[in-house]
Amino acid sequence: MQLSQPASFQYQQLLPTGTLYTATFAASKTSTNSGFSTFNPALNSNLSIRFSQPLLRNRGTYVNKLNLMSARSRLRVSEYNLRFNLLNMVNSAENAYWDVVSARESLKVAEGGQQVAEEFLKLSQKQLELGALSPLDIFNPERQLATAKLAVSQAQFTLAQKEDALRKQIAADLDSKVRDLPLVLTESAESPESGPLDRESTVQKALNARPDLKAAVQNLDVDDLALRSARNGLLPNLSLTGSYQTQGRGGVFYRRTNIFNGDGTSSSILASTPGGFGDALDQMFGFGYPVYSFGLTLSLPIKSHAASADMADALVAKKRDSLNVRTTQQQIRLDILNAVTNLEGSKEQLKLALTARDLAQKNYDAEKKKYELGTEQNQFVLQAQNDLVTAESNVVINRINVRRNLLTVLTKTGELLDERGIVVQ
Repeated sequence: MQLSQPASFQYQQLLPTGTLYTATFAASKTSTNSGFSTFNPALNSNLSIRFSQPLLRNRGTYVNKLNLMSARSRLRVSEYNLRFNLLNMVNSAENAYWDVVSARESLKVAEGGQQVAEEFLKLSQKQLELGALSPLDIFNPERQLATAKLAVSQAQFTLAQKEDALRKQIAADLDSKVRDLPLVLTESAESPESGPLDRESTVQKALNARPDLKAAVQNLDVDDLALRSARNGLLPNLSLTGSYQTQGRGGVFYRRTNIFNGDGTSSSILASTPGGFGDALDQMFGFGYPVYSFGLTLSLPIKSHAASADMADALVAKKRDSLNVRTTQQQIRLDILNAVTNLEGSKEQLKLALTARDLAQKNYDAEKKKYELGTEQNQFVLQAQNDLVTAESNVVINRINVRRNLLTVLTKTGELLDERGIVVQ
Protein backbone atom coordinates (compact mmCIF):
# COMPACT_ATOMS: atom_id res chain seq x y z
CA MET A 1 0.00 0.00 0.00
CA GLN A 2 1.23 3.46 -0.87
CA LEU A 3 0.01 6.95 0.10
CA SER A 4 1.02 9.85 -2.14
CA GLN A 5 0.50 13.54 -1.23
CA PRO A 6 1.45 15.85 -4.16
CA ALA A 7 1.53 19.67 -4.28
CA SER A 8 2.23 21.95 -7.24
CA PHE A 9 2.48 25.72 -7.76
CA GLN A 10 2.92 27.53 -11.07
CA TYR A 11 3.43 31.14 -12.09
CA GLN A 12 3.21 32.22 -15.72
CA GLN A 13 3.58 35.67 -17.30
CA LEU A 14 3.74 37.11 -20.78
CA LEU A 15 6.11 40.07 -21.04
CA PRO A 16 5.45 43.05 -23.36
CA THR A 17 8.23 41.83 -25.65
CA GLY A 18 6.38 38.55 -26.24
CA THR A 19 8.52 36.50 -23.88
CA LEU A 20 6.53 33.83 -22.05
CA TYR A 21 8.11 32.40 -18.93
CA THR A 22 6.80 29.83 -16.52
CA ALA A 23 8.07 28.97 -13.04
CA THR A 24 6.82 25.68 -11.54
CA PHE A 25 7.45 24.28 -8.10
CA ALA A 26 6.31 20.71 -7.35
CA ALA A 27 6.64 18.65 -4.18
CA SER A 28 5.37 15.27 -3.06
CA LYS A 29 5.37 13.01 -0.02
CA THR A 30 5.11 9.25 -0.52
CA SER A 31 4.62 6.76 2.29
CA THR A 32 4.51 2.97 1.85
CA ASN A 33 4.39 -0.22 3.91
CA SER A 34 6.84 -1.95 1.57
CA GLY A 35 9.91 -3.40 3.25
CA PHE A 36 12.06 -2.66 0.22
CA SER A 37 11.77 1.15 0.37
CA THR A 38 14.97 3.06 1.00
CA PHE A 39 13.23 6.33 1.82
CA ASN A 40 10.02 6.09 3.81
CA PRO A 41 8.40 8.55 3.75
CA ALA A 42 10.08 9.84 0.57
CA LEU A 43 10.02 13.62 0.08
CA ASN A 44 10.71 15.03 -3.39
CA SER A 45 10.91 18.65 -4.59
CA ASN A 46 11.33 20.02 -8.11
CA LEU A 47 11.85 23.56 -9.43
CA SER A 48 11.44 24.23 -13.16
CA ILE A 49 11.85 27.51 -15.08
CA ARG A 50 10.94 27.66 -18.78
CA PHE A 51 10.83 30.50 -21.28
CA SER A 52 9.85 31.02 -24.90
CA GLN A 53 10.92 34.08 -26.89
CA PRO A 54 9.33 34.71 -30.34
CA LEU A 55 11.91 35.81 -32.91
CA LEU A 56 9.62 36.60 -35.87
CA ARG A 57 5.88 36.38 -35.24
CA ASN A 58 4.63 38.12 -32.08
CA ARG A 59 8.05 39.65 -31.50
CA GLY A 60 8.31 43.06 -29.91
CA THR A 61 6.32 45.27 -27.59
CA TYR A 62 4.29 46.95 -30.36
CA VAL A 63 2.95 43.72 -31.83
CA ASN A 64 1.91 42.36 -28.47
CA LYS A 65 0.01 45.55 -27.66
CA LEU A 66 -1.98 45.55 -30.90
CA ASN A 67 -5.12 44.16 -29.27
CA LEU A 68 -4.94 46.72 -26.47
CA MET A 69 -4.37 49.61 -28.88
CA SER A 70 -7.18 48.40 -31.12
CA ALA A 71 -9.53 48.22 -28.13
CA ARG A 72 -8.61 51.78 -27.16
CA SER A 73 -9.24 52.99 -30.70
CA ARG A 74 -12.64 51.31 -30.76
CA LEU A 75 -13.40 52.94 -27.42
CA ARG A 76 -12.66 56.36 -28.91
CA VAL A 77 -14.88 55.51 -31.89
CA SER A 78 -17.68 54.65 -29.46
CA GLU A 79 -17.15 57.94 -27.61
CA TYR A 80 -17.36 59.92 -30.86
CA ASN A 81 -20.50 58.03 -31.88
CA LEU A 82 -22.03 58.71 -28.47
CA ARG A 83 -21.32 62.42 -28.87
CA PHE A 84 -22.81 62.38 -32.37
CA ASN A 85 -25.96 60.65 -31.09
CA LEU A 86 -26.26 63.18 -28.28
CA LEU A 87 -25.86 65.95 -30.83
CA ASN A 88 -28.81 64.64 -32.82
CA MET A 89 -30.88 64.04 -29.69
CA VAL A 90 -30.38 67.62 -28.50
CA ASN A 91 -31.24 68.83 -32.00
CA SER A 92 -34.49 66.82 -31.93
CA ALA A 93 -35.35 68.12 -28.46
CA GLU A 94 -34.81 71.74 -29.48
CA ASN A 95 -36.83 71.27 -32.66
CA ALA A 96 -39.67 69.91 -30.54
CA TYR A 97 -39.31 73.02 -28.37
CA TRP A 98 -39.56 75.33 -31.38
CA ASP A 99 -42.57 73.37 -32.61
CA VAL A 100 -44.36 74.38 -29.41
CA VAL A 101 -43.17 77.99 -29.69
CA SER A 102 -44.37 78.11 -33.29
CA ALA A 103 -47.74 76.61 -32.34
CA ARG A 104 -48.19 79.12 -29.51
CA GLU A 105 -47.27 82.07 -31.73
CA SER A 106 -49.60 80.79 -34.43
CA LEU A 107 -52.38 80.56 -31.85
CA LYS A 108 -51.73 84.17 -30.85
CA VAL A 109 -51.96 85.22 -34.50
CA ALA A 110 -55.20 83.28 -34.93
CA GLU A 111 -56.66 84.81 -31.77
CA GLY A 112 -55.64 88.27 -32.99
CA GLY A 113 -57.37 87.59 -36.30
CA GLN A 114 -60.48 86.47 -34.45
CA GLN A 115 -60.45 89.64 -32.34
CA VAL A 116 -60.13 91.83 -35.45
CA ALA A 117 -62.98 89.90 -37.11
CA GLU A 118 -65.17 90.36 -34.03
CA GLU A 119 -64.50 94.10 -33.94
CA PHE A 120 -65.29 94.45 -37.63
CA LEU A 121 -68.48 92.42 -37.22
CA LYS A 122 -69.60 94.72 -34.39
CA LEU A 123 -68.92 97.74 -36.59
CA SER A 124 -70.88 96.16 -39.45
CA GLN A 125 -73.81 95.36 -37.13
CA LYS A 126 -73.95 98.99 -35.94
CA GLN A 127 -73.99 100.17 -39.53
CA LEU A 128 -76.72 97.65 -40.29
CA GLU A 129 -78.79 98.96 -37.39
CA LEU A 130 -78.32 102.53 -38.62
CA GLY A 131 -79.31 101.53 -42.14
CA ALA A 132 -75.89 102.39 -43.56
CA LEU A 133 -75.30 98.76 -44.56
CA SER A 134 -77.38 96.42 -46.64
CA PRO A 135 -78.63 93.25 -44.87
CA LEU A 136 -77.01 91.22 -47.63
CA ASP A 137 -73.57 92.61 -46.74
CA ILE A 138 -73.58 91.36 -43.13
CA PHE A 139 -72.82 87.79 -44.19
CA ASN A 140 -69.22 88.53 -45.23
CA PRO A 141 -68.17 89.75 -41.74
CA GLU A 142 -69.98 86.81 -40.14
CA ARG A 143 -68.25 84.37 -42.49
CA GLN A 144 -64.92 86.04 -41.72
CA LEU A 145 -65.49 85.60 -37.96
CA ALA A 146 -66.45 81.94 -38.41
CA THR A 147 -63.30 81.34 -40.43
CA ALA A 148 -61.21 83.07 -37.75
CA LYS A 149 -62.77 80.89 -35.02
CA LEU A 150 -62.01 77.79 -37.08
CA ALA A 151 -58.38 78.91 -37.38
CA VAL A 152 -58.19 79.40 -33.60
CA SER A 153 -59.64 75.94 -32.98
CA GLN A 154 -57.15 74.32 -35.35
CA ALA A 155 -54.27 76.24 -33.75
CA GLN A 156 -55.35 75.05 -30.30
CA PHE A 157 -55.40 71.39 -31.32
CA THR A 158 -52.05 71.78 -33.08
CA LEU A 159 -50.58 73.33 -29.93
CA ALA A 160 -51.86 70.44 -27.81
CA GLN A 161 -50.20 67.94 -30.16
CA LYS A 162 -46.89 69.78 -30.11
CA GLU A 163 -46.94 70.06 -26.31
CA ASP A 164 -47.59 66.33 -26.00
CA ALA A 165 -44.66 65.65 -28.33
CA LEU A 166 -42.41 67.93 -26.26
CA ARG A 167 -43.42 66.21 -23.02
CA LYS A 168 -42.46 62.89 -24.58
CA GLN A 169 -39.15 64.36 -25.74
CA ILE A 170 -38.25 65.51 -22.21
CA ALA A 171 -39.63 62.34 -20.56
CA ALA A 172 -42.45 64.21 -18.81
CA ASP A 173 -45.27 62.15 -20.28
CA LEU A 174 -45.60 59.07 -18.05
CA ASP A 175 -45.81 60.57 -14.57
CA SER A 176 -49.25 62.12 -14.12
CA LYS A 177 -47.99 64.66 -11.59
CA VAL A 178 -45.35 65.94 -13.98
CA ARG A 179 -47.50 65.55 -17.09
CA ASP A 180 -50.15 67.95 -15.78
CA LEU A 181 -47.66 70.73 -15.08
CA PRO A 182 -47.78 73.62 -17.57
CA LEU A 183 -44.94 74.04 -20.03
CA VAL A 184 -43.10 77.29 -19.41
CA LEU A 185 -41.04 78.23 -22.47
CA THR A 186 -38.32 80.74 -21.66
CA GLU A 187 -36.91 81.20 -25.16
CA SER A 188 -38.90 83.49 -27.41
CA ALA A 189 -39.13 83.39 -31.18
CA GLU A 190 -37.06 86.57 -31.41
CA SER A 191 -33.78 85.59 -33.05
CA PRO A 192 -30.50 86.97 -31.67
CA GLU A 193 -28.65 89.54 -33.73
CA SER A 194 -25.75 87.99 -35.62
CA GLY A 195 -23.69 88.93 -38.61
CA PRO A 196 -23.31 86.88 -41.78
CA LEU A 197 -21.34 83.66 -41.51
CA ASP A 198 -18.24 83.00 -43.57
CA ARG A 199 -18.94 79.80 -45.47
CA GLU A 200 -15.41 78.44 -45.75
CA SER A 201 -14.42 79.14 -42.15
CA THR A 202 -17.65 77.51 -40.99
CA VAL A 203 -16.89 74.46 -43.13
CA GLN A 204 -13.40 74.23 -41.63
CA LYS A 205 -14.82 74.54 -38.15
CA ALA A 206 -17.18 71.64 -38.85
CA LEU A 207 -14.37 69.49 -40.26
CA ASN A 208 -12.44 70.02 -37.02
CA ALA A 209 -15.34 69.44 -34.63
CA ARG A 210 -17.80 66.97 -36.14
CA PRO A 211 -17.76 63.75 -34.02
CA ASP A 212 -18.95 61.54 -36.90
CA LEU A 213 -15.91 62.60 -38.97
CA LYS A 214 -13.63 61.97 -35.99
CA ALA A 215 -15.14 58.49 -35.64
CA ALA A 216 -14.54 57.82 -39.35
CA VAL A 217 -10.91 58.95 -39.08
CA GLN A 218 -10.44 56.88 -35.92
CA ASN A 219 -11.66 53.82 -37.81
CA LEU A 220 -8.63 54.26 -40.10
CA ASP A 221 -6.40 53.82 -37.05
CA VAL A 222 -8.28 50.62 -36.19
CA ASP A 223 -7.71 49.43 -39.77
CA ASP A 224 -3.97 50.18 -39.57
CA LEU A 225 -3.71 48.11 -36.41
CA ALA A 226 -5.64 45.30 -38.08
CA LEU A 227 -3.22 45.40 -41.03
CA ARG A 228 -0.23 45.13 -38.71
CA SER A 229 -1.87 42.22 -36.92
CA ALA A 230 -2.58 40.50 -40.25
CA ARG A 231 1.03 40.98 -41.41
CA ASN A 232 2.21 39.53 -38.12
CA GLY A 233 0.01 36.48 -38.71
CA LEU A 234 1.72 35.85 -42.07
CA LEU A 235 5.22 35.66 -40.54
CA PRO A 236 6.89 32.31 -39.71
CA ASN A 237 6.66 31.31 -36.09
CA LEU A 238 10.29 31.03 -34.92
CA SER A 239 10.79 30.83 -31.16
CA LEU A 240 13.79 30.39 -28.89
CA THR A 241 12.94 28.07 -25.99
CA GLY A 242 14.87 27.14 -22.89
CA SER A 243 14.39 25.50 -19.53
CA TYR A 244 16.22 24.88 -16.27
CA GLN A 245 15.28 22.25 -13.71
CA THR A 246 16.65 21.30 -10.31
CA GLN A 247 15.42 18.79 -7.76
CA GLY A 248 15.98 17.50 -4.27
CA ARG A 249 15.08 14.50 -2.13
CA GLY A 250 14.59 13.98 1.55
CA GLY A 251 12.91 11.78 4.13
CA VAL A 252 13.90 9.01 6.52
CA PHE A 253 16.75 7.02 4.94
CA TYR A 254 17.09 3.29 5.78
CA ARG A 255 20.53 1.75 5.24
CA ARG A 256 20.27 -1.97 4.69
CA THR A 257 22.75 -4.86 4.40
CA ASN A 258 21.58 -5.58 0.90
CA ILE A 259 18.53 -5.19 -1.25
CA PHE A 260 17.33 -8.76 -0.69
CA ASN A 261 18.25 -11.61 1.64
CA GLY A 262 19.11 -14.97 0.22
CA ASP A 263 15.55 -16.19 0.59
CA GLY A 264 14.14 -13.16 -1.30
CA THR A 265 12.88 -11.29 1.71
CA SER A 266 13.82 -7.72 2.44
CA SER A 267 17.22 -7.24 3.98
CA SER A 268 17.60 -6.11 7.55
CA ILE A 269 18.02 -2.43 8.41
CA LEU A 270 21.45 -1.49 9.70
CA ALA A 271 20.71 2.17 10.51
CA SER A 272 18.19 4.89 9.83
CA THR A 273 18.99 8.53 9.11
CA PRO A 274 16.21 10.93 9.93
CA GLY A 275 15.39 13.62 7.38
CA GLY A 276 12.59 15.90 6.28
CA PHE A 277 11.40 18.33 3.69
CA GLY A 278 14.23 20.73 4.54
CA ASP A 279 16.74 18.25 3.11
CA ALA A 280 14.85 18.14 -0.18
CA LEU A 281 14.79 21.94 -0.34
CA ASP A 282 18.51 22.20 0.50
CA GLN A 283 19.35 19.87 -2.36
CA MET A 284 17.01 21.64 -4.74
CA PHE A 285 18.32 25.16 -3.99
CA GLY A 286 21.85 23.83 -3.85
CA PHE A 287 21.49 23.30 -7.60
CA GLY A 288 23.42 20.09 -7.37
CA TYR A 289 21.32 18.25 -9.94
CA PRO A 290 20.60 20.76 -12.71
CA VAL A 291 19.04 19.96 -16.08
CA TYR A 292 19.41 22.50 -18.93
CA SER A 293 17.75 22.62 -22.32
CA PHE A 294 17.68 25.11 -25.22
CA GLY A 295 16.06 24.90 -28.62
CA LEU A 296 14.59 26.64 -31.64
CA THR A 297 11.03 25.99 -32.82
CA LEU A 298 10.11 26.94 -36.39
CA SER A 299 6.58 26.81 -37.81
CA LEU A 300 6.13 27.96 -41.43
CA PRO A 301 2.64 29.24 -42.41
CA ILE A 302 2.54 27.45 -45.77
CA LYS A 303 -0.74 28.37 -47.52
CA SER A 304 -2.20 29.89 -44.38
CA HIS A 305 -5.64 30.69 -45.76
CA ALA A 306 -6.84 32.16 -42.47
CA ALA A 307 -3.96 34.65 -42.29
CA SER A 308 -4.35 35.55 -45.98
CA ALA A 309 -8.08 36.10 -45.50
CA ASP A 310 -7.42 38.35 -42.49
CA MET A 311 -5.00 40.41 -44.57
CA ALA A 312 -7.51 40.73 -47.42
CA ASP A 313 -10.29 41.75 -45.01
CA ALA A 314 -8.02 44.36 -43.42
CA LEU A 315 -7.10 45.87 -46.80
CA VAL A 316 -10.73 46.03 -47.91
CA ALA A 317 -11.78 47.60 -44.60
CA LYS A 318 -9.01 50.22 -44.91
CA LYS A 319 -10.11 51.19 -48.43
CA ARG A 320 -13.77 51.26 -47.44
CA ASP A 321 -13.14 53.44 -44.40
CA SER A 322 -10.89 55.76 -46.43
CA LEU A 323 -13.74 56.31 -48.89
CA ASN A 324 -16.11 56.78 -45.96
CA VAL A 325 -13.89 59.56 -44.58
CA ARG A 326 -13.88 61.34 -47.94
CA THR A 327 -17.65 60.91 -48.33
CA THR A 328 -18.24 62.22 -44.82
CA GLN A 329 -16.07 65.26 -45.49
CA GLN A 330 -17.95 66.01 -48.71
CA GLN A 331 -21.31 65.59 -46.99
CA ILE A 332 -20.25 67.84 -44.11
CA ARG A 333 -19.17 70.54 -46.55
CA LEU A 334 -22.47 70.33 -48.43
CA ASP A 335 -24.47 70.33 -45.18
CA ILE A 336 -22.67 73.44 -43.93
CA LEU A 337 -23.09 75.31 -47.20
CA ASN A 338 -26.80 74.50 -47.26
CA ALA A 339 -27.24 75.37 -43.58
CA VAL A 340 -25.46 78.73 -43.93
CA THR A 341 -27.43 79.55 -47.09
CA ASN A 342 -30.72 78.66 -45.40
CA LEU A 343 -29.83 80.74 -42.33
CA GLU A 344 -28.91 83.83 -44.32
CA GLY A 345 -31.95 83.34 -46.55
CA SER A 346 -34.29 83.05 -43.56
CA LYS A 347 -32.86 86.25 -42.09
CA GLU A 348 -33.61 88.15 -45.29
CA GLN A 349 -37.07 86.60 -45.52
CA LEU A 350 -37.75 87.68 -41.93
CA LYS A 351 -36.84 91.26 -42.80
CA LEU A 352 -39.18 91.18 -45.78
CA ALA A 353 -41.93 89.57 -43.71
CA LEU A 354 -41.65 92.31 -41.09
CA THR A 355 -41.90 94.95 -43.83
CA ALA A 356 -44.89 93.18 -45.37
CA ARG A 357 -46.60 92.99 -41.97
CA ASP A 358 -46.14 96.71 -41.37
CA LEU A 359 -47.57 97.48 -44.80
CA ALA A 360 -50.46 95.05 -44.24
CA GLN A 361 -51.22 96.75 -40.91
CA LYS A 362 -51.22 100.18 -42.55
CA ASN A 363 -53.37 98.92 -45.42
CA TYR A 364 -55.88 97.40 -42.98
CA ASP A 365 -56.06 100.59 -40.97
CA ALA A 366 -56.59 102.62 -44.16
CA GLU A 367 -59.29 100.30 -45.53
CA LYS A 368 -61.05 100.24 -42.17
CA LYS A 369 -60.97 104.04 -41.98
CA LYS A 370 -62.38 104.39 -45.49
CA TYR A 371 -65.07 101.85 -44.64
CA GLU A 372 -66.01 103.83 -41.53
CA LEU A 373 -66.27 106.96 -43.70
CA GLY A 374 -68.49 105.11 -46.15
CA THR A 375 -66.13 105.37 -49.10
CA GLU A 376 -65.14 101.68 -49.23
CA GLN A 377 -66.97 98.36 -49.36
CA ASN A 378 -66.57 95.78 -46.62
CA GLN A 379 -65.01 93.14 -48.87
CA PHE A 380 -61.93 95.32 -49.23
CA VAL A 381 -61.68 95.55 -45.46
CA LEU A 382 -62.05 91.77 -45.19
CA GLN A 383 -59.33 91.26 -47.78
CA ALA A 384 -57.04 93.64 -45.91
CA GLN A 385 -57.86 91.78 -42.71
CA ASN A 386 -56.90 88.41 -44.30
CA ASP A 387 -53.72 89.95 -45.64
CA LEU A 388 -52.80 91.17 -42.16
CA VAL A 389 -53.36 87.76 -40.58
CA THR A 390 -51.31 86.14 -43.34
CA ALA A 391 -48.52 88.67 -42.86
CA GLU A 392 -48.50 88.06 -39.08
CA SER A 393 -48.33 84.33 -39.71
CA ASN A 394 -45.44 84.78 -42.15
CA VAL A 395 -43.50 86.75 -39.53
CA VAL A 396 -43.97 83.94 -37.00
CA ILE A 397 -42.98 81.28 -39.53
CA ASN A 398 -39.84 83.16 -40.59
CA ARG A 399 -38.80 83.88 -37.01
CA ILE A 400 -39.04 80.21 -36.15
CA ASN A 401 -37.19 79.35 -39.37
CA VAL A 402 -34.31 81.60 -38.33
CA ARG A 403 -34.07 79.83 -34.96
CA ARG A 404 -34.32 76.42 -36.60
CA ASN A 405 -31.67 77.26 -39.20
CA LEU A 406 -29.36 78.62 -36.51
CA LEU A 407 -29.87 75.36 -34.60
CA THR A 408 -29.07 73.42 -37.78
CA VAL A 409 -25.82 75.36 -38.25
CA LEU A 410 -24.74 74.60 -34.67
CA THR A 411 -25.64 70.94 -35.18
CA LYS A 412 -23.84 70.61 -38.51
CA THR A 413 -20.69 72.27 -37.16
CA GLY A 414 -20.73 70.03 -34.07
CA GLU A 415 -20.82 73.00 -31.67
CA LEU A 416 -24.31 72.45 -30.27
CA LEU A 417 -23.25 70.49 -27.18
CA ASP A 418 -20.60 73.05 -26.26
CA GLU A 419 -23.00 75.92 -26.86
CA ARG A 420 -25.53 74.30 -24.54
CA GLY A 421 -22.93 73.47 -21.89
CA ILE A 422 -23.30 69.70 -22.28
CA VAL A 423 -20.13 67.85 -21.27
CA VAL A 424 -19.54 64.20 -22.19
CA GLN A 425 -17.18 62.46 -19.75
